[in-house]
Amino acid sequence: MDGCPQVRFSLPTHSCCRPQKRRSPGRSRWNLVAFSLALGVLWSPLAVAQSSPAALPTEVSRNATAANNPLDALDDVMVRGEQLEREGQWADALSLYQTALKKTPDHQPLIQRRSLARIHYDLGRRYADASFLNQIKRTAPAQAQNAYAEVLLKIQSYYVDIPDWDRLTRCGLMDLQIALHNGDFRAAHLPNLTEAQLDEVLAGLAKTLDQTSVRQRADSVLVANHTAEYLQEHLGLPVSATIYEFVSGAMAALDPYSSYMSESQYGETMSQIEGNFVGLGVELKTHKDRLEIVTVISGGPAGQGGLLAGDCILAIDNVSVLQTGSEKAADNLRGPDGSNVILDVRREGQSVQAVRLQRRKVDIPSVDQVGLVDRANGVGYIRLTNFQKTTSRDFDAALWQLQRDGMRSLIVDVRGNPGGLLTAAVEVADRFVYDGVIVSTKGRNPLEDFIHRAEQPGTWRVPLVVLVDEDSASASEIFAAAIRDHKRGTVVGHQSYGKGSVQGIFPLNIGGGGVRLTTAKFFSPNGQPIAQIGVQPDVPVETVSKPAVSTFSSEAEQDAALQVGISVARREAQTAFAGR
Repeated sequence: MDGCPQVRFSLPTHSCCRPQKRRSPGRSRWNLVAFSLALGVLWSPLAVAQSSPAALPTEVSRNATAANNPLDALDDVMVRGEQLEREGQWADALSLYQTALKKTPDHQPLIQRRSLARIHYDLGRRYADASFLNQIKRTAPAQAQNAYAEVLLKIQSYYVDIPDWDRLTRCGLMDLQIALHNGDFRAAHLPNLTEAQLDEVLAGLAKTLDQTSVRQRADSVLVANHTAEYLQEHLGLPVSATIYEFVSGAMAALDPYSSYMSESQYGETMSQIEGNFVGLGVELKTHKDRLEIVTVISGGPAGQGGLLAGDCILAIDNVSVLQTGSEKAADNLRGPDGSNVILDVRREGQSVQAVRLQRRKVDIPSVDQVGLVDRANGVGYIRLTNFQKTTSRDFDAALWQLQRDGMRSLIVDVRGNPGGLLTAAVEVADRFVYDGVIVSTKGRNPLEDFIHRAEQPGTWRVPLVVLVDEDSASASEIFAAAIRDHKRGTVVGHQSYGKGSVQGIFPLNIGGGGVRLTTAKFFSPNGQPIAQIGVQPDVPVETVSKPAVSTFSSEAEQDAALQVGISVARREAQTAFAGR
C-alpha cells in the first residue's frame, strides 16, 4: 500500500512523515490538531501541477561520488524533487520519485514524497477538468456521501490486499488538506476565504476529530461525512467537493496504479481500450507556456493537418496556454465530434502559424510499424504500441503481410509499450506459445485467481525476437515473459519496467466517473512475479532508447537494440532453416 504521511493539524513540524504510533494493541487512534502553517514550506501546496507525466528530468546533478554511492544519488533525487515541488512541477516530481523507487522500492521518504506529489498532480488534473467541476456542482450532498461509500465497498470487495482503513482515511484528509490550500480549489469553491478563517475552522474540526478511531470501512465513511458537513456549515464548502477529495485520497493511498477517474477520464480510458477516441490525434507534453507535441497519429486530424512531433501549441482559439494554464489548455483541445479548433503552432526555425483542425474520431494504432528490416535475410518487424481490443486482429494482419513478403524470422518490438488489456497480451503470446501457461493471476478475491493457457489451435513457428526496455510494462511484460519462459524466442534489450499487477476498471453507479483498482498480481509461466523485478532480457543491451523515426529509415542504424535484435533474428533463422 502506498505510503501516506500522518495528517497533522497544528504546530509547524518536520516530523509529519514518521510512522504513526499505536496507543494500544489492536486499536488505531488519531491525535489530530490544527492545520500546520508550515505546510507551504514543507510541501509547497499552493502551486498546482502544470505539466503532464513526462520523462525523468535529466538535470539531476551527479558527481562521481554520487554515481558510485546510492545514498548520495538519493540525496540528489530529493534535492531535485524539492526544486520541482517549489516550481509546482508535480508531474515531473512524481516521475522523478517513481523512477528512483524502481531502484530503491522500500525507501520510505521517497514513498511519502511520491504520495504527496501524486496528490498534488491528481488535484491539478481534476480542477483542470470541466467534467469534474460540473460533476461537483450537480452532485447532491447525500449522493456524494453514497459515492464515497460505494468506492470503499469496491476496495473492500476487489482490492488485491486487505485495506488499511485508517491509512486510507488519513490520506483522504491529507488530500483535503492540500486542496484547501490550493489556488484552483479555492477559486472554484471558496474565493473569499482568508487564511485566518481557514485556520480557525480547521482548528474546530480538529477538536471534533481528535481521538477518532478508524478500524473498519463504516468508520471511514463517518469521518468523511462529518468532515464534509462541518466544512459546509462553517465555510460553505460544498459537501461534494470535500467528499471527492476523500475519494481521490483513498484511491491514491492504495498503490501507484489505483486511482479515481472523472467522467471524462473514465470515458478516455474506455476509448483507449476500444482503440479510438474523439480528438486531434496527438500525444502531448505540457509546459508552463506551451503544449509540446510528442507523437502524432498519422491518420488523425493533426497528422493530416501537417503537424509534426516537436511542434509546440502556444494558443488555442486565440487564448494562450500561459494564460489558461497547460492542463486546462490541454483539456480545451477536447470537444465534440465535428467541432473546430484553431491552434497557434510554433515549429523550430519557423514563425508561428495558425492551424485550423476539426475534431473527429481517431483510431489508435496498436500495430505501429510493419515491414522487413532486413529484406535480404527475411527479418520481419512489428512494433506494438499498446494492447487493446483490436490488437490481436491487427497483429494477425501484420503477420500475414510479412509472411507474403518472405519473412524468415520476426522481431516484435514492445519498447515503450505501457501495456493495456491482459487478454490482448495473452492472445498475442498465444500466436507463438505452443502449449502451457501464458500467465497466471492471483488476488484476494478468488474470482481474480486465473490461469491463462495457450489455446490457439495453430501457432506461428517463425524464429522470434522480442525487444524490451525500461518502459515496457504490464501487458508487454506478460507477453515478453511468456516468450522467455517457454524458450519460444529471445528477449533483447533492457530490464523491463516491473509492473506486475492487474487493474480492473469499475464504473461508479453513484455520481459518475469510475475507479481503476488493482485487483490481482500476475506471474510468469514459471511462477515468477514481475512486480519490481520486470523481465530480464536474454541478451542485454545498455542503450535501448528507440529513435523517434521510422525503423525503416537510415537512422535505424543508430538503434543499438534493434541492430542486436536483427543479428539474433538472422542467426536463429539460419539455425532453424539449417535443421530442415
